[in-house]
Amino acid sequence: MDINGDVTLYNSPEIRKTLMDALNKKGTQRVIVNMSGVNYIDSAGVASLVEGLKLARSLKNGFALYGLNKHPREVLELTRLSKVFEIYDNESEAVSGVAPPPAPTQ
Repeated sequence: MDINGDVTLYNSPEIRKTLMDALNKKGTQRVIVNMSGVNYIDSAGVASLVEGLKLARSLKNGFALYGLNKHPREVLELTRLSKVFEIYDNESEAVSGVAPPPAPTQ
């Protein structure tokens, strides 16, 4: 699922509905959300993603995000939700469900 543009109070109900429909679709095992087109997300947008994650968990489905730009990544880090969501840098990592090992620190 691709999300493009700002995710705000005004369009988060539509995004929420799309997420819920995708998760409730028969045969869905995992929903992967491409956030590379999102430069801004507010609390309503974050709430929609959290609702999607909660539904996925209750259905025992996977739910992952990838391609987070600076602001959305900061929002998820500040709220500590970056530890709750599966977050990947790109689509191939998200599809395989394996993130590359962290770079060594010096």
